[in-house]
Amino acid sequence: MFVQAITPPDHPLRGDILAIPVGTDPNLALKTRKGTGFYKIPSLRGVWYRGLFGHPYLRSYDAKLAEILRSADDFKKVGGHPQKDGTVSALRWVPTAKGLALGIQDCATCHSRVLPNGSILDGAPLNDPGDGVFRTFVGHDSASFLEFFSPGEPRDMVAWRFWAVPWVPNDINEILKSPPPGFDPRDLGALFSTVGIVPRFNSSPFYPTKIPDLIGVKDRKYIDHTATHLLRGPEDLMRYAALVSCCDIADFGPHRMLTDKGRRILYRFSDELLFALAQYIFSLEPPQNPNLGDPRAAAGMKVFDREPCGGCHTPPLYTNNKLTLAAGFTPPPDHPLRGDILAIPVGTDPNLALKTRKGTGFYKIPSLRGVWYRGLFGHDGSVRSLEEWFDPARLRDDYVPSGFKGYKVTHRAVPGHEFGLNLKAEEKGALIAFLKTL
Repeated sequence: MFVQAITPPDHPLRGDILAIPVGTDPNLALKTRKGTGFYKIPSLRGVWYRGLFGHPYLRSYDAKLAEILRSADDFKKVGGHPQKDGTVSALRWVPTAKGLALGIQDCATCHSRVLPNGSILDGAPLNDPGDGVFRTFVGHDSASFLEFFSPGEPRDMVAWRFWAVPWVPNDINEILKSPPPGFDPRDLGALFSTVGIVPRFNSSPFYPTKIPDLIGVKDRKYIDHTATHLLRGPEDLMRYAALVSCCDIADFGPHRMLTDKGRRILYRFSDELLFALAQYIFSLEPPQNPNLGDPRAAAGMKVFDREPCGGCHTPPLYTNNKLTLAAGFTPPPDHPLRGDILAIPVGTDPNLALKTRKGTGFYKIPSLRGVWYRGLFGHDGSVRSLEEWFDPARLRDDYVPSGFKGYKVTHRAVPGHEFGLNLKAEEKGALIAFLKTL
């Protein structure tokens, strides 16, 4: 498809010409030797993979890294593995004024999932562990990251600025600024051996979040596990993408978490690019579900209706888009979101909602659509399967979660959402079978 600039009625491409120009600068199309009078309408998927990538602070011109990527043997030595289509996950070449750089994709780095057949599912949570080259970009102790985030400050102080919550009494993140003997912040990397768990900016390495599924996000009322932002349309998603990619000033009341040098915007994304990105995310669809033929699903739907799970996980979205209280939080009666607040907490771990900068006092009720391919359950990804989520053994203190455990934690309870734990084994199996058809 082409966008019209100047068109004779008998133009040979007239079947592909849209009659209304979109108003972008016409000079390339009209005043250069590349001029045709037209602009091609770009692929929205191309925006996902190419439009938002190569953060300036996460680029490398290191010739050694480039050589590793150009050698299949060397790349394999650092854990590298190409995808089915021959590409390397998350990494891309970025042409710049300084020369060819290596950069990482933005949205697609965390929100791309490798399916069993080797294809990539855009929007779904990450399940590829990456490799040694990739980890040189995302480490919070890399020189490029430290210089971008808080120029001139040491690693420990930067980590504190990234996650600290100074208004919370006995904030656990204070240990990052002044590490005691025997504590090495680099040990925190072991917390995230479960792929799909991230210590997001404004959250905490001690209270992380699982990567959410963006498929179906157009039908959600809130963004983030703790409902930090309303989602009323593509414009809200555009603002959120810009905020989390480059432009969060990190002011919380009187608390300014960044230095004056860190409080600057080094680059911005165009409105057109962000709008195209939002439209692409809103268009994402789940893969073909292989579980639809399970004969137990019909009985499981009856269990779902009887319990009744649909009170919170209301069809057809399988969420009512409401908010549950984090244990220990009582909202004021005039809270602006009071119309969406359910009065009964489900008892999941409250720390993300109460002791991080993502804290709102709430957790949004997740949709159950797509649970068959996501892979982690609980806002912190404590468990990997529905079978484990419905196992009452997870409530015991000696339980060993298959997902996120905690800093130097080998066993702990996975509390909350006790609904369905006491079902008979046959009913539980049927319910799980039904959920996997959604």
